Amino acid sequence: MSKTSTVDVARREARVGLPDSLSGMPSEVRKHKPGNAIKRLFFSRKAAPYLFIAPFIISFLLFWAAPITRSVMMSFEHRIPGYTEFVGFENYERMFGDRLFWLAVNNSLRYMLLTLVILVPIPLALAVMINSKLGSRKVKAFFKTAMFLPALTSVVVAGIVFRLIFSEGSNALMNQVIGLFGIEPNRWLRNDLTGLMVLLLLAFWRWAGVNLMYFLAALQQVPDELYEAAAIDGASKWRTFWSITLPSIKPTILFVVTISVFGGLSMFVESFMLWGATSPQNIGLTIVGYLYRLGIDRGDWGYASAVGVVLLVLVLAINLAQLTISGFFRKEKR
Repeated sequence: MSKTSTVDVARREARVGLPDSLSGMPSEVRKHKPGNAIKRLFFSRKAAPYLFIAPFIISFLLFWAAPITRSVMMSFEHRIPGYTEFVGFENYERMFGDRLFWLAVNNSLRYMLLTLVILVPIPLALAVMINSKLGSRKVKAFFKTAMFLPALTSVVVAGIVFRLIFSEGSNALMNQVIGLFGIEPNRWLRNDLTGLMVLLLLAFWRWAGVNLMYFLAALQQVPDELYEAAAIDGASKWRTFWSITLPSIKPTILFVVTISVFGGLSMFVESFMLWGATSPQNIGLTIVGYLYRLGIDRGDWGYASAVGVVLLVLVLAINLAQLTISGFFRKEKR
């Protein structure tokens, strides 16, 4: 073999990244080496994409698709520990006459709607203020950090702290505060209205900073040229907000509303930490809390699965409705 051809072979081997131990082997031996087959697989345009998404597909099938499918199957069964019987739609028929189920649905829907009221407009207004050119950057940075820190706190710890703040004793923090104004101590977690207020305060304290960051990131992507053009045309601040800012961050608003709907309807830990497994007159009972009571406390897995399926359908229906009304799917069709 000539010197030139030897150099060409060496260069080709270097380009494909063959190890030194294979450089002296015949090409037939190299083709059957495991390392070569794996390398070709990872660099294959056809196979490599599937390899990279395989972890997600496997985890989705194991931890999402399989449990949901199993829950749907169990919802048609009367299943308790040691006994299983197919009962068709009996669990769903039982649900229509279950007073506690409808109370849990009412509590969850009310909580979800009120969290939308406080966790979308208020963080959006705060994000607009922070994104404006007014004020000190250091003050804004401190405010953003202070708003986001609660999201890093465990919801269990936050629930315990709020339970202590709003406890019934006269030495509780909130009772001491209202005592300064001559008001008698309140049993905050024993009343439906004040109990809901505590839940909403906990939700706002924990999640307002997260939504603020979403909105702030979206606002910073709006081109300054649009605001400059609006200023030249003589548009007011309010008109600029409605005609430029809101349409520009519409996808982020839809995302925040979607996750807020899911978070509101699936709320459980906050209520559990404030009241435990049972609350006075079930004022803190949610759909997930009722599911927990049925499946974990009573072992009625079939009926609990039916409640879980209804929760899934309810979340999907509400989110699909608000996405349809907002024109999300019409935009995709274009």
